[in-house]
Amino acid sequence: MPKDDELLQALQEALLGLRTVLNNVGAYVYTKDKQGRYTFANELVCQLFGVPLEEIVGQDDSKFFDLEISRELQINDRRVLDFGEVIEKEELNIIKPSGETRVYWTVKAPIRDASGEVIGMGGISTDITERKRLESELLVKQQLLDTILNNVEAYVYMKNKDRRFLYVNHQTARVLGLPAEEIIGRRDEEVMAKDIADKLWALDKMVFDSGIKQSGEESFADPNGVLRHYWTIKTPIYLPDQPDSLIGFSTDITELHELKEVLESQAHYDSLTGVSNRRRFFMLAESEFSRAQRYAQPLSVMMIDIDYFKRVNDTYGHKTGDLLLKAVATHCMQNIRESDTLGRLGGEEFAILMPNTRLEEAVKLAHRLCKSFHKISVVTDQAAELKPTASIGVTALATQDTNFDSVLERADQAMYLAKANGRNQVCQLTDGLHG
Repeated sequence: MPKDDELLQALQEALLGLRTVLNNVGAYVYTKDKQGRYTFANELVCQLFGVPLEEIVGQDDSKFFDLEISRELQINDRRVLDFGEVIEKEELNIIKPSGETRVYWTVKAPIRDASGEVIGMGGISTDITERKRLESELLVKQQLLDTILNNVEAYVYMKNKDRRFLYVNHQTARVLGLPAEEIIGRRDEEVMAKDIADKLWALDKMVFDSGIKQSGEESFADPNGVLRHYWTIKTPIYLPDQPDSLIGFSTDITELHELKEVLESQAHYDSLTGVSNRRRFFMLAESEFSRAQRYAQPLSVMMIDIDYFKRVNDTYGHKTGDLLLKAVATHCMQNIRESDTLGRLGGEEFAILMPNTRLEEAVKLAHRLCKSFHKISVVTDQAAELKPTASIGVTALATQDTNFDSVLERADQAMYLAKANGRNQVCQLTDGLHG
């Protein structure tokens, strides 16, 4: 049988080992009696209070905490000591010696005697002040980021290589017509038409295949069926749980796209009549001139001048003059072939470019047009009805022509002959002579 001194030594060694463990556990460990007085505290508690263990034992929390602020500490202790509850929760403590505020994750449990009566309590508190500070900073940053992403004039989203959405901001959710929570985690083809999803995936795939940022224009219809245009930038992003992901930023450029189309139209078409303007007419004419010379094909040109147009403007005003110009342009467009080009060269002068058309065919068309102008009717504000006539000159590509200007000049000369001969008629010129 072991002697008493051997048992005592073994017990002391066990207690020393236990104390060593408690002093190195990385948490604040303590015990209290039924009255809430400390019966034990490890070294971390001693360091926190700034006093040795012997000055802690026998004292209650009023010695070390501002209990007016840290009332929850006393409330939790009494729940354990009076009712035998086990408490696991955060505690906010104001340390008296230093005045600092600390946050702990605390576990408190009753200590019972052999009969089961509560005779004290034991507690383990882990300092989570720094973690709470970081969580608070992270929350603020997350709120700031959410505020920015949900209010920026762009559609922001994240997708993985499986085509699943990982994030969408409010604008993206709105354009897809679903709440964000119903989009995240689903494949693109599950929240939009498959043909649109496949079209958008083309740029996604370029990002995943190349591993570098990609940009381009994307278009698809919104929930109201209106075609929208977007300028999109997509870049790879690494996430710990989603290594193959991308983040996309799409900006609605529909208005800019429409403005571009308007500007392009204005650059090529006459804003009043809608027919080709002088610039586009000459661009097409130069191309057709080169083609006709290269392949030895015929090419004819017609010049049309509305008779007495200045008199219309002077008598009835420019508004009526504009109506007359539009009516003449519409009539001509209705009476020429799809392969022909009608252009307004300025004022009341129009020209018709007729590829692969011989002079005699062009002259026939000119006579039909000239005779049919009487079908045009424009009613003025004074209730007068205008029926215009026109002087028309026609010519065709000749062997001596080295550029289109010479052809057009000859057609212009023919048109002036028609005016000189009394207007409302057709004249033709070939090789500088009457045809």
